[in-house]
Amino acid sequence: MRLLRTIRLDPSDTFVFERAADPGEWAVSGAFMFADADPDALAGKSRAAFRGGFLGWSTLVQIVEATQEDRHALVDTLAKQLRERLGAPDFGAARAAAEEEVAFAASLCDHPRDTLIAVRRTFEGGAIREAFRTLHPRGTRKPMRAFSFLEVEGEEESSEEIHLVALAKEKRSD
Repeated sequence: MRLLRTIRLDPSDTFVFERAADPGEWAVSGAFMFADADPDALAGKSRAAFRGGFLGWSTLVQIVEATQEDRHALVDTLAKQLRERLGAPDFGAARAAAEEEVAFAASLCDHPRDTLIAVRRTFEGGAIREAFRTLHPRGTRKPMRAFSFLEVEGEEESSEEIHLVALAKEKRSD
């Protein structure tokens, strides 16, 4: 079976969302978090989470292999959160909602393992609409990391120092 795990290719999620998911957390869409929200009132980090975040919050998730135990743990954790933080009327209702969310997340996993998925959420006609985009690794190579560090021999290291803050201040005074 396959499920979704959060992935962080760069530190941007830590700036974009109120609380960014740690890499490797199990993930679900999370659109239900905005069921009672006024889309016009969302601003800043809440708006960013609405527009493009998987619950936790993460901009991207990765399709990974999972066990039945992983799935059960995800459902239990999500049900507990639905009960404690979102006021589900009882654990049975919370568990049913969690099962539905996890089943939906699993339905997004009909692509090859390691495929990355992004979400785009909008509010149209009184309903939340989600569109999912997949990013596949090219060819048969292993998935690339966001950054690779190469050791380069025979090149001299630059002695030039760049002060970004000073440049930004200088740009504003122009």
